Amino acid sequence: MVTEEIRERLFALRDEPYQVFQAKLIPTRDPETMIGVRTPALRKLARELSKKPGIREFMRDLPHRYFDEDQLHAFIISGMKDYAECMAETERFLPCIDNWATCDQLSPKVFKKHRQDLLTHIRGWIRSEETYTVRFGIGMLMQHFLDEDFDPAYPAMVAEVRSEEYYVRMMIAWYFATALAKQYEAVLPYLEEARLDPWTHNKAIQKARESYRITPEQKEYLQGLKVNAKSR
Repeated sequence: MVTEEIRERLFALRDEPYQVFQAKLIPTRDPETMIGVRTPALRKLARELSKKPGIREFMRDLPHRYFDEDQLHAFIISGMKDYAECMAETERFLPCIDNWATCDQLSPKVFKKHRQDLLTHIRGWIRSEETYTVRFGIGMLMQHFLDEDFDPAYPAMVAEVRSEEYYVRMMIAWYFATALAKQYEAVLPYLEEARLDPWTHNKAIQKARESYRITPEQKEYLQGLKVNAKSR
């Protein structure tokens, strides 16, 4: 069975001290489901396996038992060159993602060549009930639509997301901090008008002030926009 063969390869690459370290960073996963394979080794294995005829068997075997299998799966999808196939596999895999690391590692290169169709999917993802599908959608909006394809409607989409999920709120804050670095004048009103929930508002300001892309003057002004709110 392909999955069992891949699992054996992963255990052969196990780094136990790294597994202990990694488990502390990803509290939503049971440490017993984490093998402890380092990212460079996973990327290398993904490149090798993506050329194997039987890899689709592994990709259909969802949900995976181990975190490292999820990571490997994300890297395989990220390297796909056919957009339609890549999107289909992304849609199939998204509901199975249960942690921020796999969510953020899933970053298909081919998406940047198909931004308009991607935008249609993003609109659906950020309306999902699934935490990491929403996080992924916001992440794709941040990655692909803050430069030449920026539109003021996009931060409005993110600002409308309301969630009590920590990993969604952190991604919203990350989005606005990055947007401030790239589209300062267009995005600043969201902070000036306090259009985000208080926790996310302050976290976005914190992350923006930690960025080297924000000027000292901008950082000082942003500091003055913080609101009094207890972290939830």
